[in-house]
Amino acid sequence: MMIKNCVLATMLVAVLFVSCAGAAEIPEKKGILLVAFGTSMTEATGAIESLVSATKDAFPGVEVRLAYTSNIIRRKLREQDIEVPTPPQELAQMNDERFTHVYVQPMHVIPGEEYDDLKSVVDAFASMKGKYGFSRIALGQPFLSNTSDCELMAGILTRQLESAGKLGPNKAVVLMGHGTPHMANAMYSEMQGALSRGAKASDRIFLGTVESAPTFDDVLAALKKSGGKRVETLVLAPFMIVAGDHANNDLAGADDPESWLSLFKKEGYRVEPYLVGLGQYPEIAKLFVKRIGEMME
Repeated sequence: MMIKNCVLATMLVAVLFVSCAGAAEIPEKKGILLVAFGTSMTEATGAIESLVSATKDAFPGVEVRLAYTSNIIRRKLREQDIEVPTPPQELAQMNDERFTHVYVQPMHVIPGEEYDDLKSVVDAFASMKGKYGFSRIALGQPFLSNTSDCELMAGILTRQLESAGKLGPNKAVVLMGHGTPHMANAMYSEMQGALSRGAKASDRIFLGTVESAPTFDDVLAALKKSGGKRVETLVLAPFMIVAGDHANNDLAGADDPESWLSLFKKEGYRVEPYLVGLGQYPEIAKLFVKRIGEMME
């Protein structure tokens, strides 16, 4: 009986040793998944590539991957033989490749429907336990989540527009955001407040959206109330990560009578498009990687 117990004890120790050794064989493997809405316009991808490149430079020891949330964009790209995964697809792939720590950072401007959908995906992977789950998975914040974010963004926008020569006594800037029926659309009004508070006396920066409020009419009314008829040049710029379809067509489409460019021209303004996505701003790239670093800590 004593010999039998000794044998059992020895077998138990052996099993524990093998189990511990097996666990030790799984090395820590970190990855960053960047998530964008996406764009099918080749000339607009530079904004996304800029944020991807900045992330790779900031975290050289961590693998960086990219996913798009828009299935329409992905289908258009597939027709060009370009495959970009969805967030669930890429997270499943990273899980299969034995990543232990995954940090998901969105390129979204506000925490709207797209962000909610992404959060549900991350939460689903976070709920996976044992050998089928990540040791840690985290989701970063979009660019605008609160008043402080808006104040920070207002400073970045003002400095970018100044350095590009788009602000001045005889100029005004109109920014076009996307807009959403989601309650997060309120961030655009918060952003307008931050722009107004941070602007110099000669600076006039107005923010509207293409699919919600503030509308074009709201922006036009605010522009006229500010003395807009004395504006020599009205600069139109996207308040979006990429200067894609909305920027090139809804905002600056010269052949579209319903574009903001055409509508402002009809009001008598001399219009100058400035089609640079937020992702192309150097300060935005710095803020982006700073958010990822904070999440990883």
